[in-house]
Amino acid sequence: MKIAISGKGGVGKTTLCALLAMEMVRQGRKVLAIDADPNGSLAGALGYKESESGRIEPLIEKKALVEERTGAKPGSMGGYFVLNPKVDDLVHRFSVEINGLRLMVTGELKEALGGCYCPENALLRSFLRHLIVERDEWVLLDMEAGFEHLTRGTAESVSVLLVVVEPGQRAITTAKKISSLARQLHIKRIGYVFNKVHDDEQKRIMTDVLGAENVWAVIPFDMHAVHSDLSGTSPFDSCQGMLDTVRTLIDTLEAKA
Repeated sequence: MKIAISGKGGVGKTTLCALLAMEMVRQGRKVLAIDADPNGSLAGALGYKESESGRIEPLIEKKALVEERTGAKPGSMGGYFVLNPKVDDLVHRFSVEINGLRLMVTGELKEALGGCYCPENALLRSFLRHLIVERDEWVLLDMEAGFEHLTRGTAESVSVLLVVVEPGQRAITTAKKISSLARQLHIKRIGYVFNKVHDDEQKRIMTDVLGAENVWAVIPFDMHAVHSDLSGTSPFDSCQGMLDTVRTLIDTLEAKA
């Protein structure tokens, strides 16, 4: 399955992605995690120690690679370059092994002046298409609120979109916009994951707005997750309550596959 995870910033996308990935590995699945959120920190949530092992360079920042594969210098606009560069060896060459899974950091798409398409974007979009359409392992994409990384053809091959929502009008409004965009991109399976829920009243209000049939999981507020984030450690060993819900969510995902 190819699972994209989105939502407003700060709702817990990265924590959910990390817990899903690590639990899937524990259950014996082959998992590739992709940090496609420019403000994300998926490596840390998976237990990677940047202070010990160094920063993971995003794919889009590898200037020599961009030029080698597209035939154009990074940052150039217009002119000629390869729109579908070779990308099938990039996971093997540049992914990092963390606790039994592979991680890659893609980086942010470059803003193209005047609508021009740049070499970095060509490489990144080709790579994401390869991940979603051609690879055979479980792929988890920790994404920002938009879908800039995905073309229509790529999005149509996403198995499931999980939209993470916390109690609050801005998070709910963002979730509704994300779902609308996803339907325009022909993503067929869209589910909400309520996170940081304090009580049944919050759950009821959110459900009334978003629809009970679309809610795939409800994760109670967990102070252990806050402490894990503050300390820069993985939530997998400390957030047992969240993990129990994640295990049930994995069963739901398989049922909807």
